[in-house]
Amino acid sequence: MRKIRELLRLKYELGRSHREIAASLGVANSTVSDYVRRASAASLSCPLPEGLDDSALEAALFPPPPPSRVRRPEPDWGDVPRELQRHKGVTLQLLWLEYRAAHPDGYQYSWFCERYKAWRGQLDVVMRQVYRAGEEAFVDYAGPTFPVVDRGTGEVRDAMAFVGVLGASNHTFVDVTWSRSLPDWTMSHVRMFEFWGGVLELVIPDNEKAAVREASRYEPDLNPTY
Repeated sequence: MRKIRELLRLKYELGRSHREIAASLGVANSTVSDYVRRASAASLSCPLPEGLDDSALEAALFPPPPPSRVRRPEPDWGDVPRELQRHKGVTLQLLWLEYRAAHPDGYQYSWFCERYKAWRGQLDVVMRQVYRAGEEAFVDYAGPTFPVVDRGTGEVRDAMAFVGVLGASNHTFVDVTWSRSLPDWTMSHVRMFEFWGGVLELVIPDNEKAAVREASRYEPDLNPTY
């Protein structure tokens, strides 16, 4: 605040130009103009009122912005996790684009992500899972297919990623195959066990058709080959 007080003294008591004040205080001309404008808006000149300490001077020159009267539409946060789980390929950015299409005056993407993160942090949905080393592996195909180009012929084929994860360590195995058929599914497991150097007590699939012929909570019908 000392520089600001000196700036106002040079301006109002000595009548110096903005260029002279800037050179004297080592600041830009635009800075001098900004402070003079703020002082004029606050009806301040020199000498400053007695008892005006630095906090009061700062409050006079930098008042808080007036509260906005425009209330921007709030997304329905409860729909966001449902949409993320319901459809493959759905992302927060895609949901934000849909939100902005419906509300052009809505919030920016960074705010959308921060507010969703804060909303999720308020949910009490904690379930702690404890795994013993060597006990469980979780297997499934990851997401949609992806194109693979043969460098020799230029042929493009769709492939898929088989993923196995150890419950205790999160040690991950990935195998790329051309199909989700029973032979590919089974051989991906063989290569997974070879990669880990052993087998698990439990292998837990997510109702993959090559593994489970008929899903059931109590007596699922597993494929005999699997």
